[in-house]
Amino acid sequence: MTIDYQIKRSKRAVRARIVVTAEKVAVVAPVRMHEQKIAQFVKSKQEWITDAMLKLQSRLHANIRIAPETYIDGALIPYQGRHYPLQIQSSQLRRIKVEFDQIHFRVFVPNLCDDQESIKLALTAWFKARGKMLVNQHVSFHAPRYQLMPRSCRLKTQKSRWGSCGANNDININWLLTLAPPEILEYVVVHELCHIQVRNHSKDFWDLVAQHLPNFHEHRQWLTVNGASLMRGL
Repeated sequence: MTIDYQIKRSKRAVRARIVVTAEKVAVVAPVRMHEQKIAQFVKSKQEWITDAMLKLQSRLHANIRIAPETYIDGALIPYQGRHYPLQIQSSQLRRIKVEFDQIHFRVFVPNLCDDQESIKLALTAWFKARGKMLVNQHVSFHAPRYQLMPRSCRLKTQKSRWGSCGANNDININWLLTLAPPEILEYVVVHELCHIQVRNHSKDFWDLVAQHLPNFHEHRQWLTVNGASLMRGL
């Protein structure tokens, strides 16, 4: 990635330093420092600059709300990066039932029960079941390529992680990822599968991730910017 930056010369600067703000990236450099050396310095700090920019964007977008405030007829329900209107219908069933037709989320409730918490729990159960199916599809597609075979794969409610890979290759995926665009869930599944072979976040690890998803940087950035909102859940 090419990073655009401004150079600011300073008589007080002994060595170059980088300043990242919401508006720009600036390099404060000594007066006599050659521009080629400045360019080399920026290149060597590219990963740090990218991380700093993503963290700043994350703070700027921290107040974006993904889930609805209330679970009433017409509320917008997030699923795979889009929002779908909620339709609540009366039913003779004893339990709440959730259906999705690619246009609406329909929730059938006994005698138009207005218990929003029950509707929320029913939607959560639906997302977990659908997420399990989607995760299994991604594992079936990616795992055989380099024999990254997990012992088990489960969806879990995790307060601070998107996924994990245990010592025995048991993979856990946060069900909230079903609310994000589909490529984000796929990225996290691939991320954890690659930990079966490489247990750290070294260059070898990211190279392996790139073998599966060449543009994984975009998905990683999406999580950095939107992760705090997504983690708040339904």
